[in-house]
Amino acid sequence: MEPVLQVALDFMHRHRALEVAAEAVRGGADWLEAGTPLIKSAGIDILRELKRAHPRLLLAADMKTMDVGGVETEMAAKAGADIVMILGASADPVITEAILSARQYGAKIMVDLLGVPDMPKRAKQVERLGADYVCVHVGIDQQMVGGTPLDELRRVAKVVKIPVAAAGGINSETVAAVRRAGASILIVGGAVIKAKDPAAATRTIKRALRSRRKVPTELHRRYGPRELVTAFSKVSSCNIADAQHKRGAMVGILPHLRHGQKMVGTALTVHTINGDWAKPVEAIERAKRGDVIVVDAGGGPIAVWGELASWSCTVKGVAGVVIDGAIRDLDSILELGFPAFSRHVSPHAGEPKGYGGIGHEIVCGGVSVRTGDWIVGDESGVVVVPSEKAVEVANRALDVLERENRIREEIKRGKTLSAVLRLEEWEKVG
Repeated sequence: MEPVLQVALDFMHRHRALEVAAEAVRGGADWLEAGTPLIKSAGIDILRELKRAHPRLLLAADMKTMDVGGVETEMAAKAGADIVMILGASADPVITEAILSARQYGAKIMVDLLGVPDMPKRAKQVERLGADYVCVHVGIDQQMVGGTPLDELRRVAKVVKIPVAAAGGINSETVAAVRRAGASILIVGGAVIKAKDPAAATRTIKRALRSRRKVPTELHRRYGPRELVTAFSKVSSCNIADAQHKRGAMVGILPHLRHGQKMVGTALTVHTINGDWAKPVEAIERAKRGDVIVVDAGGGPIAVWGELASWSCTVKGVAGVVIDGAIRDLDSILELGFPAFSRHVSPHAGEPKGYGGIGHEIVCGGVSVRTGDWIVGDESGVVVVPSEKAVEVANRALDVLERENRIREEIKRGKTLSAVLRLEEWEKVG
């Protein structure tokens, strides 16, 4: 079949989904999909609304059904769905009942292989059961740790004759490669629904699909371990705190930065006592280019860092310093442009006595920090990202940023934040 661009409306707000759907259709979307969050939040009636608004487009309902396949297929089909999506991890009778119900009510069944251990094997099985399509799906949480649909897609496409759909972080850079790997139905979510201009984003992806060439994009990408400086440089400390469910933010550590300046790097930890600047300065010798020196000075008010240490770091390529204690020579450090954060500012320096150590786990701003953890600082403060979670947190922070970009665009069009998010409707009860 000719390649199809299916736009997945994974919203929790009905009004936002309908608005973006209209824009995506203007941009050339071939099919629309009511995503699972949308169906769960707005109910099955959202299918009726989408079908009334776009009667000529095929409408998919991502029901993620695992039981009562016949009943849920009937519900979706009667509400306007042309395609009902059933989980391949469900038992065979669920799928066969869904298929029989779909035939009765004029719909088709797409079996989603999300979470299936052996996708090619299950794809062949559901094809024999009578499924109309199979979908190789890498979920959002899998994408955050580097998952892509390409390898599984190639294997599945080789063993089935029915059309294969693919979903999972597809954008204008990757859609052509996904098509070449065997997908006939390209399911795109975030790259359209989080865009400032969903119509333009849809057109760009369609152009990449038709030309079979990637169209570069700075947004809606996933980053790997070698790209973390780039990824963290795109997001704010606030985005990262949100991505970590409010964990990792240092308390009481204040920024000393030029406006718009940011610090990104891996930690080299230092432990010292109030006013003892020996170990912080010695750490500069051990630091690598791109490191952030993070100092636990016990929160003391006597400075353990100043202009000359900052100059040494600048020459060596150290990315910044964070001190749970005091810093001095602030005017010179700001003029130098060296990123610095501290609990206190004081003209009083201590003496180099040499207590403490370098490289072991410390607590800074109330947060545990290990050498190698990622440190991101800006005018809102400093956050710590554990090294083993860095890829996931970076990608989740970018997702936070992109969702905020879309909300910002809706506000610029004349809505308030409360109106966009329907806060009263979604306030927690009790």
